[in-house]
This record gives sequence, C-alpha cells and structure tokens, in this order.
Amino acid sequence: MRSLRTVTLVRAASLAAVAIGLAAPAAAEVYRCESESGVPVYQGTPNGRNCRAIDLAPLTTIPAPKLPAGARPAAGTAPAQAGAAAARPGGANAFPKVDANTQRERDLERRRILEDELRKEETRLAELKAVYKDGEPDRLGDERNYQKYLDRVQRLKDDIGRSEGNIASIRRELDTIRD
Repeated sequence: MRSLRTVTLVRAASLAAVAIGLAAPAAAEVYRCESESGVPVYQGTPNGRNCRAIDLAPLTTIPAPKLPAGARPAAGTAPAQAGAAAARPGGANAFPKVDANTQRERDLERRRILEDELRKEETRLAELKAVYKDGEPDRLGDERNYQKYLDRVQRLKDDIGRSEGNIASIRRELDTIRD
C-alpha cells in the first residue's frame, strides 16, 4: 500500500509533466503512459507501458491584434501599446482634450473630496490616539488574559501607523493638484 506522500509526489509529477507538455510547442507530442505502479505519467517520449499520444489540437490560442497597414510601433513602447495607439483614428496624438474650465472644476472637486477624506482620517487618528494613551490604554473587562490586552495594544499601534500613513498620502495627493 502506497503512502499518502508517495501518491502526492506522483500526482505532482504528473501535473508538472502535463504543464510542461502543454507549454511545449504545438509540433511536440505528449504521451500518456502508465508507470510501474499504474499511475498515469505525461511525458514527451513514449517510455513506459500503455503509452498513447495525446491530441493537443483542441487547445486554442488568441492571436495578438495586428497593426494597421503602414503603422509602426512607437519607439520605446510595447507592441500592444503601440498597436492600440495606432489603431485610434488620428494616431496617438488624437487623444481627446479637456478645456481648462472643465479641468479646473474637476480639480476643485478632487480637492474637495481629498480634503473631506483628510478630515475623516485626522478625526480617526485623534480617536485612536485617545484610546491608545501613549501605549498604555485602559484594560477592558474581557481582557483578563494579559496577551489579549497586548494584542489589542498592538492592533491600536498598527492602526495609528496606518492612519498616519493615509494622512501623509492624502497630503501628497493634495500637493499635486493645481490651483
């Protein structure tokens, strides 16, 4: 009787062989054979008993998009990016523009949202610091186990660090908005 580990190793080897076989070029053949113990083995050569070739024809691939006639990829861009830019009517420079007033309105709305988020995060940070009490928060009634208390203190400390990081990120984002 085989052990569970042996069965697991054989299955892992079989799956690896299938993956290798599927990743091989279409011209290569993959064979399904049986090992001495009767376990199916997938390999590139018919070594073993009861070997038979596997038909890989049902596997499908999706071709890459083709560039329009006469279009060339832009220097320094990946072929997919260049194809998408060239496929747009008018080329890469025909991206729609937004007038200055519309952009100003969008920037003001963005600033308002970020300032609102900043206020919420600063309020949350103040609440966390009030509970944290410089690393010595009050013990709760259900914290008879000291480790439970220490875990809550660590969570509070982590939350404070995360909140301070959020505030710094929002401030950096606010600094990028043009006035």
